[in-house]
Amino acid sequence: MAFSAAGPAAIVAFAVNGVIAGLTALSMGEMASRFPQSGGNYTFARKVLSIEAAFTVGWVVWFASIVAAVLYALGFAHFALLLFGDVCLAWDLADVRPVDPATSPRWVAGLACASTLALCGWLAMRGGGGGAWANAAKVIVFAVLIGGGLWAVLNGLGADTLDSAASTMDSAASTMDSAAKADALLDQKTSVFFHNGLSGLVMAMGFSFIALQGFDLIAAVGGEVRHPARNLPASMLASLGIALAIYLPLLWIITQVGVPPGETIAAAAAADPEGIVAKAAGLFLGRPGYYLVTTAAVLSMATALLANLFAASRIAAAMAGDRNLPAFLQRGGVVGDNPLGAIWVTGLLACLLVFLLPDVASAGAASGLIFLVTFALAHWLALLMRLRGGNTPPPFATPFFPLVPVVGGIACLALAVFQGWAVPAAGRIAITWLGLGGLLFLTLFARRARTMDAALLAADPELNRLRGRTPTMLVPIANPANADAMISLAGCLVPRGIGRVMVQTVVVADEKWDPVAEVEALSHDRGDASRGSDRPSMSRGPTESSIQVLRQVLAASHRRGFPCETLTTVSSSPMQEIARAAKAHACESVLLGVSNIPDNAADQPLEALLGALESDVVILRCPPGWQLGDAKRILVPTGGRGGHDYLLARLIGSLAGDADREVDFLRVMPNPSSDSDLARARRHLLRIAADNGDRGGHCEVVTSDDAVRTITQRCDPSTLLILGAQRLGPRQKLFGEFVRKVARQVRGPIVIISRRG
Repeated sequence: MAFSAAGPAAIVAFAVNGVIAGLTALSMGEMASRFPQSGGNYTFARKVLSIEAAFTVGWVVWFASIVAAVLYALGFAHFALLLFGDVCLAWDLADVRPVDPATSPRWVAGLACASTLALCGWLAMRGGGGGAWANAAKVIVFAVLIGGGLWAVLNGLGADTLDSAASTMDSAASTMDSAAKADALLDQKTSVFFHNGLSGLVMAMGFSFIALQGFDLIAAVGGEVRHPARNLPASMLASLGIALAIYLPLLWIITQVGVPPGETIAAAAAADPEGIVAKAAGLFLGRPGYYLVTTAAVLSMATALLANLFAASRIAAAMAGDRNLPAFLQRGGVVGDNPLGAIWVTGLLACLLVFLLPDVASAGAASGLIFLVTFALAHWLALLMRLRGGNTPPPFATPFFPLVPVVGGIACLALAVFQGWAVPAAGRIAITWLGLGGLLFLTLFARRARTMDAALLAADPELNRLRGRTPTMLVPIANPANADAMISLAGCLVPRGIGRVMVQTVVVADEKWDPVAEVEALSHDRGDASRGSDRPSMSRGPTESSIQVLRQVLAASHRRGFPCETLTTVSSSPMQEIARAAKAHACESVLLGVSNIPDNAADQPLEALLGALESDVVILRCPPGWQLGDAKRILVPTGGRGGHDYLLARLIGSLAGDADREVDFLRVMPNPSSDSDLARARRHLLRIAADNGDRGGHCEVVTSDDAVRTITQRCDPSTLLILGAQRLGPRQKLFGEFVRKVARQVRGPIVIISRRG
């Protein structure tokens, strides 16, 4: 296809593609060395972008790898049938009827599916092993082809395409002077070399870029590579270098001695795009050359099919591990730790696409377009990862940063845009698949994926840095006795060195408050204290209370080595002021401390505040003198309705990551409950525990007519109980009668969470 679009300039197209692919390999090599995990661009996107954007990247890369596998499966079937027919003719096997792949699409499709499923079985049993002998064999075959072609060129065999195409110009220009004739001949040869000018060259680049796709598959299986920091970048660059070392001389040889006299390479390629290389080899190596190319094609298609199935299954398994795809895709096999579900689903999807895709060429163009878009995204991710990665250099650093990711990203994106313009069907196929993925994500995967992502963000502060997040938590404190517990909990919930903790004190003032008089009284008190006077203090106003709170906050912050900011405001309505400050400073969450939970919901200011806040809210009620380090166990009762999943995951991830704490999930079912209901409840608890990172606790489903008493019995002074506020609507969040009953009976620490509206 590249020859038919650009003529001999296809060599230039491959060379320029090699430069673009080399820049991409450098960027991906840096990311792979820093995060040697399977999943490739999906994994890198999950580190730097939101979970929704990461799903989009993983979904389209998975599809591109599957479509590439389809193309290679069909190519394998085509050349295998062709080779089988040639062998039958050579051996004069009269009893065997060879199949012509050009006229037998069902045979090609059937053999493509059979080979795909056979290689899936190989992957299921052997994992990444295998393929080395086939790779060595095809490289040897290519070496023989290139060596034979060079021998033919040096001995003047074959036809020179450019000279043949320019012979007409030579005779027509015989009457010109020598200078004019030389210029005319040069122009003619240039026009033949660049068959369709610049547009043909760019079109050839779009057609042929997928031929260099493969180095990215190494990043997709990075979690299974030994010494990844060294081997991943080196193998990406080496594989690309080997591919170019084969392609470029082979293409040049074809243009020199692989075209019959009087015919151009563009015309020959347009007439037979699948057989052009084999026919070219037949011209300078005879019939053995034709067999060599066919054999090399069979081996190349088989190994490329195996590599794409391998990489696509690892992308699917990585997505399933993050709950972006069904969890069964991640499950390992009997032999090794192969994700059997991902392998077989990938293979079955490839078989399905063999029959569903109406235009395989357009599907191939769609695959190439998607790879180009994701490569452009890879450059952007590498740029963000380096800029946000802190002062620690990656094991492999891209040279000439940021020139390499900027130039490489622009080149990939420009080529993708041209590809979408040149082959509109490619864009339609890509958009259709993307729309299907968006629908599945929002309806099936979004809730669990976001919950898992929240848990990962809480457990790994580095993810917050890489995503450019600086979460801010507002901590209003009115009681100095709560300052130490509140600061310790805030320091656990906010990523250290990345997020901000803003402690707010509100000076509650009414119309009678005289701030000047109170400040003067405070100054007199300090003076009396310095002189040892026994005169009783006269300062009992709101300013003194605020100062006492700030004193305790600063002391607690210093003891724990956790920096915090302070904000002191004056208001006659402290609850409204808290809501205003949270909104003004774009606080992601608010931590409130209470001495007790109100017994009723009749016009409670605290519950009015819950409805007014647009942030996540964490409420701590703890006994005097309680420390966060006293909590050795976390108990999470669940009613099965959810509603606070993301906030719960963040809270548990932070608390469990801060210290070695056991997390227990409890579900109280009514008595009696059927066995099926109990089994369903247990499966639900197990999913919750898995989404929250399996923190070493256990899941328990019990039957009881008194849920409050059951929960109370499982609490002791070392247990931190987490409950969810009742949600009646976006602006109606209450403690709920159940929470009030539990709070009256449990004397230990309780955390109540309320997700943003």
